[in-house]
Amino acid sequence: MDHLPPLNLPPYAPRLRRGTRHSEIFDSLRGRFVALTPEEWVRQCFVNHLIVTLGYPRGLMANEVGIKLNDTQRRCDTVVYSRAGMRPLMVVECKAPHVAITQKVFDQIARYNVVVGARWLVVTNGLSHYCCEFTPEGTYRFLREIPRYEMLVRS
Repeated sequence: MDHLPPLNLPPYAPRLRRGTRHSEIFDSLRGRFVALTPEEWVRQCFVNHLIVTLGYPRGLMANEVGIKLNDTQRRCDTVVYSRAGMRPLMVVECKAPHVAITQKVFDQIARYNVVVGARWLVVTNGLSHYCCEFTPEGTYRFLREIPRYEMLVRS
């Protein structure tokens, strides 16, 4: 299999296989194997962290969620939903480990959130992770850590 770079996330033993053209990783949220790109490696490791470490229910998460933004089809990497009414609580934007987390990345997820309307936004490249909360005043407040799922639904 391709070399998988170490990430700043808990250890994870994914299901991998060699596809006809490239390596693949099993996406438990989509229920199928997908191409193992550097960004996908980060997404799968981060989703595993949310589920195993922070108690996020697998059934209330989705990868590659389509949205329409300014007449253009876009995809949110991962969306976390509430138990009641499947309201979006969090949007996660994943980048490959070699991609720097810049203002441009935050601008991208903020644009997506205009459509999604989640209260929490997370940006990660597998090495650095940033979480912010959209406040009632319409600003973003950065958090020291990513909250457990119970904190999302209590707030």
